[in-house]
Amino acid sequence: MLTGPEHLEERARRRLPHFLFDYIAGGSYDEQTLRANRDALRGVRLRQRVMRDVSGIETNTRLFGQDAALPLGLGPVGLAGMCARRGEVQAARAAEKAGVPFCLSTVAVCSVAEVAAGTGTPFWFQLYMIRDRAFMADMLQLAAQHCSALVFTVDMPVGATRYRDFRSGMSGAPGLRGMLRRGLHAAMRPGWAWDVGLRGRPHAIGNLAPVLGGRAGAQDFAGWILRNFDPSVTWDDLAFVREHWRGPLIIKGVLDPEDADAAVAAGADGIVVSNHGGRQLDGALASTEALPAIAAKVKGRATILADGGVRSGVDLLKMLALGADGVLLGRAWAYALATGGEAGVSALIDGFGRDLRAAMAMTGCRTLADITPDILARRQGTME
Repeated sequence: MLTGPEHLEERARRRLPHFLFDYIAGGSYDEQTLRANRDALRGVRLRQRVMRDVSGIETNTRLFGQDAALPLGLGPVGLAGMCARRGEVQAARAAEKAGVPFCLSTVAVCSVAEVAAGTGTPFWFQLYMIRDRAFMADMLQLAAQHCSALVFTVDMPVGATRYRDFRSGMSGAPGLRGMLRRGLHAAMRPGWAWDVGLRGRPHAIGNLAPVLGGRAGAQDFAGWILRNFDPSVTWDDLAFVREHWRGPLIIKGVLDPEDADAAVAAGADGIVVSNHGGRQLDGALASTEALPAIAAKVKGRATILADGGVRSGVDLLKMLALGADGVLLGRAWAYALATGGEAGVSALIDGFGRDLRAAMAMTGCRTLADITPDILARRQGTME
């Protein structure tokens, strides 16, 4: 069934417990950057072109040595496995069938080993630089056995305040009080409670099980992550990552051209222009706003991915025109997973491909190479 992005989000709101939906949908502080991601994309205008031969549109590409049917991947989403039963495995299967990359979050419900057992294609893995370097080394060793690229998130030297999570009981409500609040939210969503809450156990953070043992629930992982953020990290610390990881290295969380240049100089194969979905520095640039200057700085020296507010194939086209080589989805695939499981994610990816091809046709683009800043409309007083 065809459905728009807002409809999909609303269906996820009705399906998921309140604390879980707000965790996925929310941003930091006043959520200015969260809103800016969508508003900035909506503000990009395209040149409609006519009477061009667009009978043979091609969307295939290569991302970090692997063929992809679309310039699109499923980006890392923490706790996505709570959106559907063993959700990361379902999403990875959908990505595999569609021929696009899937990136597993460090704080996924399903572990690297579980996702690898449920799929037949190497996937990407996302990791933070944390104080516990021994844990990092172990995770990189495990990832090297199953994963084809490492997405290294650098925009969380400290955690930002997310007021929705405090109000919902996702954080700030420890012990019995928090458990009761989350339990009440779950009871109000009986479909989710049965399929995910009961049949989807265990609800551990799979990749953190070695360090958390039996205490691998949401409160425990949040506390462990906050204690292990390393605000002293610099570009020199990438040497540690490179010592343990030989594959493609993608730096996620870049918004400034100078940082993009530094990432490439430090040996990154790619970057993700991202503000963490509006979940870190509130008031930071929208990814769409930051992308052109970064592309001007490093285009051709590294693969440029972007995320933030992308909800359709038209949004994907806009990001490509602004300088991205590909786009990572976040909330969009989490909502699709929540409402339809693997089939929902498959339908989402199919829809992105369909909408991208239509948008390419209407802007006169037959190949991805044709998608350049030339297809952006020059409005009076802007983009001169």
